[in-house]
Amino acid sequence: MEKEAKILVVDDEDRIRRLLKMYLERENYEVEEAENGEKALSLALEIDYDLILLDIMMPGMDGIEVCQELRKTKATPVMMLTAKGEEANRVQGFEVGTDDYIVKPFSPREVVLRVKALLRRSSTTKFLQTDTQTKDVLVFPHLTIDNDAHRVSVNGDEISLTPKEYELLHYLAQSPDKVFSREQLLKDVWNYDFFGDLRTVDTHIKRLREKLNRISPEAAAMISTVWGVGYKFEAQKE
Repeated sequence: MEKEAKILVVDDEDRIRRLLKMYLERENYEVEEAENGEKALSLALEIDYDLILLDIMMPGMDGIEVCQELRKTKATPVMMLTAKGEEANRVQGFEVGTDDYIVKPFSPREVVLRVKALLRRSSTTKFLQTDTQTKDVLVFPHLTIDNDAHRVSVNGDEISLTPKEYELLHYLAQSPDKVFSREQLLKDVWNYDFFGDLRTVDTHIKRLREKLNRISPEAAAMISTVWGVGYKFEAQKE
């Protein structure tokens, strides 16, 4: 039987890695392990995983540093494992490109459900089930968003986005010219209420613009800053 997806589990605690591996393999996922950040980054850069479960607090290179380095070249979906009381670290994790997080101590069954949800949302997953009867596609000059396939094309060239980058772009593009505050974007895209730092949105907007701009400055310019309020998607006219 073909494996559903390839997952890298990263944690310095052996028992946590074994527990997650056992539950994920029951769901027919192929699981590899790393006990530290250095090994995790080396594997993640060499192998195209479908998802990485990444502990945030590890000796040596921590999860934040791993994700930060990974995001320089890859859009692999990342779910952070964090301890209670690490609110600031979760914020920092989202800023460097984490797609989701789960708090220790956790239920392995909840992890499995969250993994399945993130894989469904992932722009890189090969196992997305879609309804071919209706096509959910947003088409703009220079930019096409195929929501059935979670695929974004700029002037005909497909670009690689993390799940959160994709969700943010799709959310904005569904309501052209509507202004969204950072608080609203955090609530609706991240499903998470921050108490303070809103830089997560700014960081993801910056990354989105950079990726679009590499192919089309016109596409990048469609994500517009509304000073003092937030952001909006400006649908350009031919």
